[in-house]
Amino acid sequence: MRSTPPSPRRWDGSHARDRARRSLRVSSDSVSRLLRCGQCGRCRDCGNRIEWYHRTNERPIPLHPHELPAKTVPAAWHWHVSSGVAHPAGDGSSWCRLPHAMLCPARDNLPPVPELTGLRRALAVNTRRLIDSGGFVLPSAVPNTEVSQMTACRPPRPVVQLLYVRYLANRPVDAIQCVAQTRRRHRCGSPLLTSGSRPGVWTLVPTTSAHGQLPSPGAVMAVYALTGLPYAEQLRWRAQRCPEHAAAPTAADVAVAEWEPFDPLIHHEHIHTRLPTLSRGQGSAGRIRRGPQL
Repeated sequence: MRSTPPSPRRWDGSHARDRARRSLRVSSDSVSRLLRCGQCGRCRDCGNRIEWYHRTNERPIPLHPHELPAKTVPAAWHWHVSSGVAHPAGDGSSWCRLPHAMLCPARDNLPPVPELTGLRRALAVNTRRLIDSGGFVLPSAVPNTEVSQMTACRPPRPVVQLLYVRYLANRPVDAIQCVAQTRRRHRCGSPLLTSGSRPGVWTLVPTTSAHGQLPSPGAVMAVYALTGLPYAEQLRWRAQRCPEHAAAPTAADVAVAEWEPFDPLIHHEHIHTRLPTLSRGQGSAGRIRRGPQL
């Protein structure tokens, strides 16, 4: 099946010249190698492919990488992409995009939609295939004893405070990876926290809400504070660059910074009321400021 070729003449009979279509590419002198739309990734819960799209004044949202017929998707789940920005509504066409959260096989409380059952089953089969081949490990596959010890001495997703804003990190403090591009056009494997850089301080702070509510009496949380570092050093952490690539501003970015604005109402499972211990080499991840512990 082929689409109808455009007419060689305009409505008034004049000749129409078709401009040669150019593929979307990044200029060689661009500071960033990131396109605004379609940043590919994988779900941390099921391992399936997702595409990150920006939203207006909000965090990027992971969408299913393929369009779906709009009639098979509930109207409240319709998304469309315009100029690289995702919008939570349909554009009037017969196709729409769908958030991956509505299809993720790792979620058990999803509302039943008969039209999407087959797609969810296919994603679940792909997750099992990735697990069997060793390409993906479920977070629940880690033994409970190991998880409890890791949470006590090395939070898997710590809360980091820099530039007087709290963020939820995507991985432990000493494992946060640089997002710059190397000369081999791969992502830099260096961590942000190196032996030559100043570490932050683990401290207990009140659990304030992001929506203006007052903190609960006695409610505290462990935070890796970088506010004592120089302003340039905090900017380096915010840009998620190692010291070497921070000194080379022309180096491109090949990944999106993984900082997520922390909200205690949404990320309550990542709140720790005790300071991490100094076992497992945690002393290299920063000093600990002792305070009242619960």
